[in-house]
Amino acid sequence: MKYLICGGFGFLGTNLSYYLLNKGHEIIIWDNLSTGVIDIELLKRVKFRQVDIQNIYTKENIYIIERFDGIFNLACAASPCKYQLDPIHTILTSVVGVNNLLKLATDQNIPILQSSTSEIYGDPLESPQKEENRGNVNPIGIRSCYDEGKRCAESLCFDYLRKYDTNIKIARIFNTFGPKMCPQDGRVISNFINQIINNCPMTIYGTGEQTRSFCYVDDLIEGLYMFMISDFHGPINIGNPQEYTINKIAILIKKLMNSNSEIIYCSLPMDDPLQRKPDISVAFEQLGWYPKIDISDGLKLTIDYFLDKH
Repeated sequence: MKYLICGGFGFLGTNLSYYLLNKGHEIIIWDNLSTGVIDIELLKRVKFRQVDIQNIYTKENIYIIERFDGIFNLACAASPCKYQLDPIHTILTSVVGVNNLLKLATDQNIPILQSSTSEIYGDPLESPQKEENRGNVNPIGIRSCYDEGKRCAESLCFDYLRKYDTNIKIARIFNTFGPKMCPQDGRVISNFINQIINNCPMTIYGTGEQTRSFCYVDDLIEGLYMFMISDFHGPINIGNPQEYTINKIAILIKKLMNSNSEIIYCSLPMDDPLQRKPDISVAFEQLGWYPKIDISDGLKLTIDYFLDKH
């Protein structure tokens, strides 16, 4: 199969590309490199076009469109420190960009997997979060460019399904970690590991009693692939249902790295959610998918990756 991966040089895109290549598929990557970083070894094995999905139908870029068998859309800055740098571009990526890809998938009659997010649920009013939860999101806050952009993208996907019978698949991705993460992406696990490596204090925002659920990237990528080749449209939660406080994660990473780093506490950013825990019963029922890699094992692999890159 020939798969188009938009955002293919991001954290998830790079891991997905290697996964699909190892299964014998052909990969085409589109990425504007606003947050993605070219993996030299991967570049040797794929066809790459530096392009923004907001502009694929412009006169200058129309030539990049070829025939595909499926589209994975992972194009959008995903960490707050990245997507808040240019919030207008962020939201338009999830509106104009996703509309362009839906048009492409419809014209070619191929499946498109849209990478949605647990941020759909905002600061959830119930836990664990089930797909029918409609969310508690601030539409005018500093995170809304991402949260509401992704919510609009889901709406577009289902409108294309209803109007054109487009084969859409919406994956709501929860916190994911592992090799190929960018050290400067502002995510909690990469922050903690790099702060320890650089002999800096570990920074926790708020009290540290807010919770997250962390899925190792190999599990996540397997779930996305199983979803793509299924007949299910979603939305579907893809994540690890084990819930940890940020304090507990910090202590676990300190232990695994044999560190005595100081932990300091800072103000909680605006609209930062206090709880994350996916209900993955739909993923198990529809795909037979569930995460298999223990967080400690995944953290050891991630720590080794960052130490090797340091």
